[in-house]
Amino acid sequence: MRLTAKLFFTLGIIAVVGVIAAACGGDQAPKSANKTPSGAEAPKAASPSPTASAPEGGVFRRLWMDPPTLDPHLANDTSSAGLIVEVFSGLVTISPALTIEPDIAERWDIGTDHQTYTFYLRKDAKFHDGKAVTAKDFKYSFERATDPRLLSPVADTYLGEIQGAKDKIEGRATEVSGVKVIDNYTLQITTVRPMAYFLAMLTYPTAYVVDQSNIERLGRNWASQPNGTGPFKLKEYRIGERVVLERNPLYYREPAKLDRIEYILSGGSPMAMYENDEIDMTGVGIADIDRVRDPKDPLNKEVHATPPGFTVSYIGFNTAKPPFDDVNVRRALNFATNKELIAKEILSGLAIPAYGILPKDFPGYTGQTKGLTFDAAKARQAMAASKYAAPNAKDLLAQYESTQDPKALADFQAATAGKLPRMVLTVPGTGGGLGLDLEVIVEMWKEALGLNVEFQQVEWATFLQDLNAKKLQVFSGLGWQADYPDPQNFLDVLFYSKSDTNHGAYANQELDKVLEEARSEPDWNKRVALYQKAEQLVLDDAAWVPLWFSTEVPVLIKPRVKNYKLLPLIVPHMRDVYIDKG
Repeated sequence: MRLTAKLFFTLGIIAVVGVIAAACGGDQAPKSANKTPSGAEAPKAASPSPTASAPEGGVFRRLWMDPPTLDPHLANDTSSAGLIVEVFSGLVTISPALTIEPDIAERWDIGTDHQTYTFYLRKDAKFHDGKAVTAKDFKYSFERATDPRLLSPVADTYLGEIQGAKDKIEGRATEVSGVKVIDNYTLQITTVRPMAYFLAMLTYPTAYVVDQSNIERLGRNWASQPNGTGPFKLKEYRIGERVVLERNPLYYREPAKLDRIEYILSGGSPMAMYENDEIDMTGVGIADIDRVRDPKDPLNKEVHATPPGFTVSYIGFNTAKPPFDDVNVRRALNFATNKELIAKEILSGLAIPAYGILPKDFPGYTGQTKGLTFDAAKARQAMAASKYAAPNAKDLLAQYESTQDPKALADFQAATAGKLPRMVLTVPGTGGGLGLDLEVIVEMWKEALGLNVEFQQVEWATFLQDLNAKKLQVFSGLGWQADYPDPQNFLDVLFYSKSDTNHGAYANQELDKVLEEARSEPDWNKRVALYQKAEQLVLDDAAWVPLWFSTEVPVLIKPRVKNYKLLPLIVPHMRDVYIDKG
C-alpha cells in the first residue's frame, strides 16, 4: 500500500504486520468485465464474496504496530491503512480478487467525456451509529481531505486529479468544484483529464467517507472514537498496548463473521506468542525457517507459503541535498551494492534483488528495463566523475586500475571520500540498529568507495513526518506497497516531480512529460510502453537504490482460522474471516 516499515520491509516486520501474497496481472491489462466509453479497461463491478457455511464468531488475534493515525484522510502507511480499511469505506473498493467493485456506491456511470463519473449510493449504507450515508457526506469528506488546514500528505496524490481539488489544497478556492451533490444518493465527480485508473485511486482511504458531526463534536481526537462505515467498529485503542475492533451489525454488505479482532501493539516474540496460542498468525523469521519447513515439526502443518507481493524496498536519496544532487554519486552507490550476495548469504533467499521499480507480475511489468547491477570498478569510476571528487581522483583511480595496489586504492578513496559532505542514513524504528542487510550495504560502500556513512534511527511516526517534509538526506528501512494494481501507483506517485510522495525531491523534465502522457493514454499497451520508458529513465538516473522484492515467505496460521486471505495489497478482507469453534 503505501509506505511500509512492512513498508518496513525487514523480515522481522513482515512477521509483525502481515505478509503479502498472490500476484496478478503480468504484462496484461488488469482483468475486467466492463469497458469505459473510451474503450479502456474499467474495473469489474462484482458482487460481494459468498459467505462461508461454517459457524460465525470468534476472536482473531495478531501482532501489529502502533498506527501513526486512524484518520483516513491523513494515512500514508500500511500500519494505519490496515486498520482504517476495516473501520471506514468509500465509493468503491478493491476486492480480494484485486478487481474494483462497488462499495457504498452500488453502481456508476462514466460520461462520454471520459471525465465525469456519476455514483449512485446504496440507500442502506449507514454509519456505525445508524445514520444514513448520503452524497452530502461524501462532498464534506472530499472537502475536508483537501482542506489546506488539514495538511494531508496524500490529498494531492490521490484526489488532485479532481477538478478544483488542487485549488482547494493550495488555498485558492473554498470548495472542490469537481465534486457535486445531485441528490441525497447521487454524487458526481469530474476529473481534470481522462484517466484509466481514476476509479482505482478512489479505493485509497483519502477518498473514504467520514461523519462531519462526529468530527465536529470530538475535535482533534475524533479518530479515537470514529463513526465509520466499515465492517468493524473501533471498540478500544490503548497506545502501545492494543487495538480492538468489533463487528458492525449495521454493515450494509454482509456483516463480518468475527466477533472481534485484537491487534497486539506491545510487542513480544512472534514465534513464542504463536506457540503459546497468544496470536493466531505470524510470519516466520530467518532463525525459524528450517525448523518449520521440517515435516517432522508440529508447526509444519500450519505453514502457508505466500507468493510474492506488490512491494519493493529501497534506499532513497534526497536529490536536492548534497551529495545526492549528483547523479554520479547516486550511480556509484548503486554499483557498489552487491544485492545478490546479501540475498543469498544474509537474507537466506527470502528476498529477490530488485533492479527495477515494478515487481514481477504487477500490471505493467515487462521485464525489459535494465537497472544498475553490482560492479565495484564502475562504482569507483562514477564517483571519480562526480562534482564532489577530488581534482586528482581520476588520476589516482587510473593508477589503482593499472597496478591493483591496495595503497593506490586507499589513496583514491581518501581523496574522494574526504571531499564528500557528511552522509546520514535515517531508518525508522526503536531497536538501535540498521538491520543486517543495511549494515552490509554500508560496509560495501566503505570497501568500494571509502565512505563512512553515519546512521540515525527515529520512531516511525516521526520518520514519516520528516520523510513527507523531505527533510531526510538518505533513508531506508522502508518500502512501497502498491495501493492499487496500476503502474501509475509506483512510477507517477513516487517519481513525478510535483508528487507529494516523491520523498527524494527527484525532478526529471523528460520523465514528467512521459508520465503526463501516460495519465491520459486510453490504450493499455501504449500506457505500458510509456511506463516502461519512465521506469528506465528513473533507473538510469539512479533516483533510488532499489533493494528487494518479496519472495515466498512462510507464514503460520492456526488451523482454527478460516478464510484468511494472504494478499499483495491492503484491502478490506477481515469480514470473511472466522474462527472454527468445532
